[in-house]
Amino acid sequence: MTSQLSRVGADLVLLAHFVFVAFAVLGGAFVYFDRTWAWFHVPAVLWSSIVNLVSWTCPLTPLEKSLRTQAGQSEYSGGFVQHYVGKLVYPRGMPRQMELLAGASILVWNALVYSFVFALAKP
Repeated sequence: MTSQLSRVGADLVLLAHFVFVAFAVLGGAFVYFDRTWAWFHVPAVLWSSIVNLVSWTCPLTPLEKSLRTQAGQSEYSGGFVQHYVGKLVYPRGMPRQMELLAGASILVWNALVYSFVFALAKP
């Protein structure tokens, strides 16, 4: 029973991680409808960028890995993006340059989104 709960927990952490990344990338659109979203979105963007730019490990990654180990599953190497996203684009491993590009591009992308959102905003 404990291993099953750990597996479900790991899957929920994985889902939360995907939702967080999606929010960091696409959440600027919410700001168009309600500027209060910026209070949540801007920190998500900054965190996502910093994690990639300085090669930090998001706390959700070791939590997921630990739960997978408790569930009797094998632990993957590297971080969340390298394992789940990078593997799709770079099957032999995600080069460091792509982590840097990801960190910078999320900042640039969201600067463009915010510029567009505020340009369209009603006075």
